[in-house]
Amino acid sequence: MTSPALLLMLGAAGVPLLRGLPRRALMLLLPVAGLVMLWLLPEGPGATFALFGLELTPVRIDALSRLFATGFLIAALLTTIYALHLKDPLQQTVILVYAGTAVGGSLAGDLVTLFVFWELAGLSSVFLIWAGRTERSYRAGMRYLVAQIISGLLMLAGIALRVQAGEGIEFGYLGLDSPSDALILLAVGIKCAFPLLHAWLTDTYPEATVVGAVALSVFTTKLAIYTLARGFPGTELLVWVGAAMTVFPIFYAVIENDLRRVLAYSLINQLGFMVTGIGIGGSLGINGASGHAFAHIVYKALLFMSMGAVLHRTGTVKGSELGGLYKSMPQTAALCMVGAASISAFPLFSGFPVKALTMEAVSQEHRTVIWLMLLFATAGVFHHAGIKIPYFAFFAHDRGHRVAEAPLNMRVAMTLAALICLGIGVAPNLLYELLPHPVDYVPYTTPHVINQLQLLLLASMAFTLLVRTGLYPPELRSVNLDTDVVYRRVLPRSWHALSRAVPRLRRTLGPPLRHHAGNLWSATTRPLRPEAKLATPWPTHLMVWWAVFLLGAVLLLALL
Repeated sequence: MTSPALLLMLGAAGVPLLRGLPRRALMLLLPVAGLVMLWLLPEGPGATFALFGLELTPVRIDALSRLFATGFLIAALLTTIYALHLKDPLQQTVILVYAGTAVGGSLAGDLVTLFVFWELAGLSSVFLIWAGRTERSYRAGMRYLVAQIISGLLMLAGIALRVQAGEGIEFGYLGLDSPSDALILLAVGIKCAFPLLHAWLTDTYPEATVVGAVALSVFTTKLAIYTLARGFPGTELLVWVGAAMTVFPIFYAVIENDLRRVLAYSLINQLGFMVTGIGIGGSLGINGASGHAFAHIVYKALLFMSMGAVLHRTGTVKGSELGGLYKSMPQTAALCMVGAASISAFPLFSGFPVKALTMEAVSQEHRTVIWLMLLFATAGVFHHAGIKIPYFAFFAHDRGHRVAEAPLNMRVAMTLAALICLGIGVAPNLLYELLPHPVDYVPYTTPHVINQLQLLLLASMAFTLLVRTGLYPPELRSVNLDTDVVYRRVLPRSWHALSRAVPRLRRTLGPPLRHHAGNLWSATTRPLRPEAKLATPWPTHLMVWWAVFLLGAVLLLALL
């Protein structure tokens, strides 16, 4: 069975060999051909082959895998359109390879194939950070690569334990019944940005290139969501982990000045909704998580595209340095607001019908605390992503930027993404029909619409009140401490302090320790010296008795 993943990855090899119009045509043709190929493939496992005694299934098509692969291929098309203006074939090639790894992982029918694409995703995507070609991007890329490798090693260890235990490598429901499954979940948790494991994402995504950040926002984390939906549905731990993910990023996003880092925190917030839906399980929970992932692929890419366009034209995405750009970039501002409305779950935008599925799943399980946490997170994401992003970039105090509108290819990509957001919002059944399970839910009921509008209205009033009264945290040039402070500050400083302390200890304690060690050695070896009693000749009968004694002791120990 032919794989769309291989089509993208092998086809990408031709990108750096071409120039001008042929290169652009190839970049656009590959995702489109991948979509056609995906939907022509029949459902079920494809051809299998044996490797080291393991039966591998590189392609397995069902509703869940087809949905995620479709989302990845649409994102690949949008991102390549967005990148058409680049003169850098490295980024254009890596985007297609990176997208291919995500498609391959979503179609994998066994854990070994999943692991191969899992690692290739990390190894290929790091070049989108290094493509910045600065010392800062190089260091961020190294930290990103370390996180991806650790995740891969944990997954490999889990797979090896499963094989050793005879549990097989089929990529289906895994659960948490053994240490191998726990290792795989931990590996997925790193790439899914679980609490305390999330810092790599907010640390490195804002350091990527303008185009690289768009691609990074799509593939790695959604492949992790797919893996959770496939391997760990109904896992109770994920309910609480996901709820925590929806809440804690809000506080960081509110005080963050870098608007792309704000989007990185809101990305974790949205992943939390998906993780919670997977933890709830059942048809409604899995539908909510997978539908949310599909919509999120598009509207998060749209928001990163709009901030990328701002960075491309002004050279900054700091909230303290932006404002008034709606005068120079009105189209980008309008398209950004479509993404903001979608992530905020406004009625008639894509976030509304998909987020409602997860909220309904939580409600049907009578999880009141979790439901309230998700409700707070819904208001919070509107506060920092729905309002803060467009407000401080385009409508706050005019900083005097007078720039050209975003390049045409960027605006085309953003427009297509905005149309998808509106299409899903206006006609949610188009997406519902692609979900893994039949959907018996109507999002556009009068109580639901009114309740959502009330929540958004109150959140907007709170934002306005805080800004008008001066209580809203100002946009300042600052560095906010997150868990990355452990490996970026605490561990290096501890290592340097230890490196300085060891020579001092050697100078202070070395002489007396060497003196005492010499005395101890002399006392220990004194009986073995030539003049000592042990070195003098012993009578034969005494040596025989010692031989008999030692032989008897050995026999006795052997019999015990």
